[in-house]
Amino acid sequence: MNSTIVTTWVVMALCLALALLLTRRLATVPMRAQTLAEAIVTTMRDAIGAVVPLERDLVFPFVATLWIFLVVANLIGIVPGLSSPTADLSTTTALAVLTFLFVHYTGIRSVGIRAYLEHYVKPNPIMLPFEILTEISRTVTLAVRLFGNMMSLEMAALIVVGLAGFLVPIPILMLHIVEAVIQAYIFGMLALVYVASGVEIQHQRLQKGLAP
Repeated sequence: MNSTIVTTWVVMALCLALALLLTRRLATVPMRAQTLAEAIVTTMRDAIGAVVPLERDLVFPFVATLWIFLVVANLIGIVPGLSSPTADLSTTTALAVLTFLFVHYTGIRSVGIRAYLEHYVKPNPIMLPFEILTEISRTVTLAVRLFGNMMSLEMAALIVVGLAGFLVPIPILMLHIVEAVIQAYIFGMLALVYVASGVEIQHQRLQKGLAP
């Protein structure tokens, strides 16, 4: 647990340092690093806008930060002596809870608390317990899924390296990098899908011409 906390703080420090470095000297004619950063930001904005076009600007800071943090956190496990914080259930649980809170914050911010809460009892109030169970289960699934994938990935890498020595480090390293990026992408996309379900009422209201 202590090592996870320390590694998590290291990841946050790396993300902050990278952000400060890339934004310190922004230029009208960007250099390679700025061009790459702008391309990444644009790609993330487009991906978010494709799922939640009406709330892209509201959702972007959270999901983009989540993606960047997860990529760095997942990849830090390839550093000898360090373990990915996302291979610890406490970290993935915290991220899932933050996502849970952000989903409801976005829904309430979009349509108002009354309209948002009403969709839990439509078309019939008997659906409320099932809706609550769904919210809990998908949050738990979000946490356990990332934890299980990252823990199994690190264990597999240790086992293979332990059996084969350092004869096959490059394929294992490449597998870790690809899987780390994929898991970060999936977690962020699931968060986007949950946000989209929370603001679905707003889309319906706009289509009916009832949006404020």
